[in-house]
Amino acid sequence: MNISPGQNIRMAFDAVWLHRFRSLLTVLGIVIGITTVVTVASLLTGLRKGVVVFFEELGPDNVFLYKTSGDPSGNGVSPKERRRPALRLEYAGIIERTAGSLQDVGVQMFIPGVVEGRALVAKVRGYESDTFSILGQSPNMDTLAPHDYREGRPFTSEENSRAAHVAVLGSDISDALFPDGHALGKAFLMDGAEYTVVGVQAKAKGGFFGQNGIDTQIAIPLLTALSRYPQVNRFMIVCKAKPGMRKQAYDEVQGIMRRLRHLSGKQPDDFSISTPDQIIAQFDQITSLIGLVAIAISGLGLLVGGIGVMNIMLVSVTERTREIGIRKAIGARRGDIIGQFLFEAMALTAVGGMLGILISVLVTLVVGALVPSLPSQVPGWAIITGLSVSVATGLFFGTWPAVKAARLDPVEALRYE
Repeated sequence: MNISPGQNIRMAFDAVWLHRFRSLLTVLGIVIGITTVVTVASLLTGLRKGVVVFFEELGPDNVFLYKTSGDPSGNGVSPKERRRPALRLEYAGIIERTAGSLQDVGVQMFIPGVVEGRALVAKVRGYESDTFSILGQSPNMDTLAPHDYREGRPFTSEENSRAAHVAVLGSDISDALFPDGHALGKAFLMDGAEYTVVGVQAKAKGGFFGQNGIDTQIAIPLLTALSRYPQVNRFMIVCKAKPGMRKQAYDEVQGIMRRLRHLSGKQPDDFSISTPDQIIAQFDQITSLIGLVAIAISGLGLLVGGIGVMNIMLVSVTERTREIGIRKAIGARRGDIIGQFLFEAMALTAVGGMLGILISVLVTLVVGALVPSLPSQVPGWAIITGLSVSVATGLFFGTWPAVKAARLDPVEALRYE
């Protein structure tokens, strides 16, 4: 008697459905393991996509120079890096004149939210906000890192040269100060000075955890910022490499900075230099550690689930000893018996895998709906991998019970009560 794979699969799912409650309890470990790894993979995939888009907007050919590593607008730096000497404004001109691999050099000046003990607030009649960042920048920054504009334009070189009180608003801070959506040409007060809005940027496309600082940023001309905040020295120098020369530009800029800082060959850099792909690589290192933790948790769940599957299949072999004897007596071969129980074990874990994938997709959708700032995207490879691993778990842990069933003596099996 030959049994086709289709018949084996049908019998396997019939057996799982017949004992559906027991089957569900058996594969809980599989469900937990697959849910964990697919959910984490979905969240990390979405986060990485946001980070990549974020740095594409900042300019893929740019080299960034700053005093410390990390976010230049933040304060979370180590005490050792905090003691480094600040970058000086004149470095930008020296680098531009010296490095032959560069196309352009710009400067950004990060103004902290609290200056000399006073918190900076932006306001218009009836509205105000303190959830923003102020950035002074050279006029060419809009060429180095182009952005789309919802309305208006960037400020000009002429406005920068006369330290004009003009500003470009990010999308969110514009909506906070001008809820009617018409900010262009209007004035607002910031730290005791009046500024006129010349441009409003479109909503940024990427960011960390869905947040992009550009949306809450107020950009003013660099010379305006220097005249208003001469005590601030948080400068970042942005160097745009010529096409195909970013690696050479990186090495050149690093060498020029080391000479300007009078660093010997053995001394480490006392500044931070990075490119978008290096920052993305650092992000990937962090997410890979998170992924390893998720895989460890998933592996534990799969191990527990696999042991449960082996146990329930051994019980099933004992319960169906007489059935196995009858099938052998009418001509079923060892391979048929092994196939029957292997397919049953794989069907059991496949159901667990599908439940885990379904739950992870629902969790991802719920997280995306409740926390829009946390991007999420269910990757196809995670679904395929999750289902494949769950089926492989059934194959591995179902082998011994299937072999045990095939080895039963048909005569003894027929006598079993």
